This record gives sequence, structure tokens and C-alpha cells, in this order.
Amino acid sequence: MLNVAVVGSGPAGLYAAEALVKQAAALPVPVPVRVDVIDRLPTPYGLVRYGVAPDHKSIKSIAQYLRKVLESPDVRFAGGVHLGEDVTRDDLVSAYDAVIYATGAMRDRRLGIPGEDLPGSYAATDFVNWYCGHPDIDAGAFTLDAESIAVIGVGNVAVDVARILARDPNELHTTDVPQPVLDALHASKVREVHMIGRRGPAHAKFTTKELRELGELPGVELVVHADEADLNAFDLAGEGVAMAESDRRVRGNLVAITKWAQGGAVEPAATGHGRRLTVRFWLRPTEILGAERVEAITLERTAISPDGKFGGTGEFETLDAQMVLRSVGYQSVPLPGVPFDSRASVVPNAQGRVLGEDGAPLPGEYVAGWLKRGPTGVIGTNKSDAAETVRCLLEDLAGGPGEGDVPLPRAGLLRYPDRPPPAAPPEGEWPEGEWPLAGVLAGRGIVPVSYAEWLRIETAEGDLAKALGRGDRVKLHNAEAIWSACRPPAE
Repeated sequence: MLNVAVVGSGPAGLYAAEALVKQAAALPVPVPVRVDVIDRLPTPYGLVRYGVAPDHKSIKSIAQYLRKVLESPDVRFAGGVHLGEDVTRDDLVSAYDAVIYATGAMRDRRLGIPGEDLPGSYAATDFVNWYCGHPDIDAGAFTLDAESIAVIGVGNVAVDVARILARDPNELHTTDVPQPVLDALHASKVREVHMIGRRGPAHAKFTTKELRELGELPGVELVVHADEADLNAFDLAGEGVAMAESDRRVRGNLVAITKWAQGGAVEPAATGHGRRLTVRFWLRPTEILGAERVEAITLERTAISPDGKFGGTGEFETLDAQMVLRSVGYQSVPLPGVPFDSRASVVPNAQGRVLGEDGAPLPGEYVAGWLKRGPTGVIGTNKSDAAETVRCLLEDLAGGPGEGDVPLPRAGLLRYPDRPPPAAPPEGEWPEGEWPLAGVLAGRGIVPVSYAEWLRIETAEGDLAKALGRGDRVKLHNAEAIWSACRPPAE
């Protein structure tokens, strides 16, 4: 039996757990595997639950696929266990044959400009966590009393944030957005949302599907400045033209942006909430202005010179805004005791094998997801990424495919081994000796959240949705409510 701990129950961690079980069973000599998926939260699914916007139901449905991973007889969920507080790296390495770190990228990059810490200036991740009901963020953290909001960034997260701010909240009633958040969106005074990118439309990171959704918001006027949509206006090196010729995604984006710049966008409805969403390019923030809180933001026009140098032009404008949300990239944070490259914000690795200070792989330690490669790709990218890490792990520990061998197919093309589920202990109990960390955590008074207890939370959210008349699920809006559902107080 190969015992493996996966730290993090988001897509990267659960795709890794799936790959472990399926690939180990498909080896020339099959190897039984037991995977413990450890998460600091009592709820699984990571970014799928707390990063995907509530109106993106098709993407959120990935949770149904990940659910099957957690229901595999060879996988066990252990929620509410925090690496660095409840358990150490040494505990994990000592207790398991291998550890896979897959905690994602949880922190926004900073802008590094004056005024960034003024009240009203936030990381976009905090706003996303708020409307997704993350237990780390209080449901009252955001009061949308700003009439004008600047979203800095032109990636999919910035698009999500801008869309939620501009969308008619009535359209969110059947989603899982927490009720206090929905109430705040109904009370919102926001009338203008500005999404701002420091380079041109060809350089923007959003995907075409997400971008087009902005033009489909009823009652929202969408504005793009014609000169900023022109690939040649501020790009004298022709980078944007070259990108459009070689990249289908860029071409798709430009079709929508050009249409909007020519006045082909959705016009505001005569009645309704009537908001304006303006997408700006070739502008970088230089200062956030305000006496006691955010009042405006100063932007500098940027350009690419004929020799390909990017920089400011010395032309400035001031944009009225009472809130600024920065969305200029995610960063992973170091895990206590685990090697970390602070410049790249990743765990140093070779194909998922964690590297020590001498550059050599550390026995039994692996990494997957954004913590491995940086915040790139979409949710599905984590599947092939996890498969690569697991192939290395099995090669090292279980006689898996070696260098030059044909690698095993990705997990999605393999079947789970045909094994009956183990006898289930009483809900919420983790008997001593039945799993590698039992003794360590019992000695510290830590009782992990079981999968059965997580299902109680799911049930409570379904019951709340029925009571509110709001679709299939409404998220519990704070940690106290989540823990009360998971472990009801004794009567």
C-alpha cells in the first residue's frame, strides 16, 4: 500500500488524487494507493467553490467531477487541517510515503503605487472571496456605496469582477451567492465600472468566451475607446498585429473589442439598473488619490516604441473612482518548511519533483498546480499538470514508467480500480491507527472534517436555497454557519 498525502483539495489536488489512484492501478504490476486529501478549510474544491463566479454555473459544475474523486474508496477527505498550524511538513513526510503540495495561488500581486493602502483599495481576490462566500471574508466586508469603480487588470478574474459589479443582481437569484452578498448587490450604488489594462487589447489575458459575456449583459452600456482598440495606435513595434496573426484567441478577442469600439455594444435599457462598463487599454495606474479613502486614480498612457520597449509616455489622466480593485495576477504563498522560490512564487521543482537548496529532488515530496508552475492556464490545465507530477511520483516509488517509456494515459482516460469502499467509521470519527496522521492530530486535539461531515454542509446549503426560494444551493455566509452545519452544537 502506497500512502500519499495531497495538501489542498482544489482542482490541482483532486486531479492529483485521481491520477494517483488510476495510474497506480494501471501499472504493469498494479499498486494499491491510499490518498488523504488534506485542506485547511472544512469544504473541498478550492477555486471551483471559492474562485469561480456564481453566474458561471457550467464551470462550477466541475465540482461534480471532483466529487467522484472524493468518493473513490481509495481517497479520504481530511478538512479543517492547516499545514503549519495543525500539522507540520515533518509530520507529513514522516507519516506518508509521499506528499503532494497543491495549495494554489492565494494572494494578489500588489501594484506598488502610492495610495494603494487607502480604504477603498482592495485586492480582487478579497472581492472574489466575498461574493463566493469564502469563510475567511466577512459577509459585510464590502459595502458597494461607490458610484465609480476601477478594476485594474484585463484577465478573466478582472472580467468576472467587472461583470458581477455591472450585472443586474436579479439575475443572480438562482445562483449560490450568499444572501447577505446578494442583498449588498441589490443595494449597490455602482453606476460605472472601468476595467483597465496597461497594454493593448492583443496582450489582454482574458478568454474570448468570458469577454463576450460582457457585451451580453442586459441594461449595460459597454464602451471601448476607438484609439485604444486600434492595434497600431500605441504599438509602434507591431507586437499586437503579430499576436493577432498567430493566436486564434487574440483574434476572437479583437472581433468583440473592435465591434464595441465602433459602437456595436449593448446599449443601456430605458429602465432598470442602467450601468456603464468601460474597457480601457494602454493605461497604467501611477497613484491612488484620496484624503481618507479612495477618491480617484491617476493613470499614465503607455506605448510600445518601434524598438519594442514598453513604457509610459508622460501623458496622464485622472479617473474618478471611489473603489479600486487590483487584479494583476496571483501569487502563491510559501508553505511552512517547504522550499520556495520567492522570485517566481513557486515551489522549485523538476516536473513536479520538489527540489532542495542543492537542486536535487527531495525524496517523497512533490508539487502540482499553480504552486508548481505559477498562475497560468485554466482549471482543466491542472489535469495534465497533475498527471505529470504523479507519473514522476510513481516512477520514483512504485516502478512506474521510466525515462523513454510510454507514459500512462491521463487519469480521465483510465478507470478507477474495482474495489469496494472500506467500512465507514461513525461520522466525524477518525479511529486511532486507521490513517497515518491519526496519532499526531489526536495528540493535538484536532479532529479532521470527514467527507460525511462536508455533505452535511451541502445539505444545509440546499435547505437554505429552498427556504429562500433561490435555486439548488445558497452558500452559508460565514465560518460559524459552516462549522455549525458540519458539527451541529449539542442540544
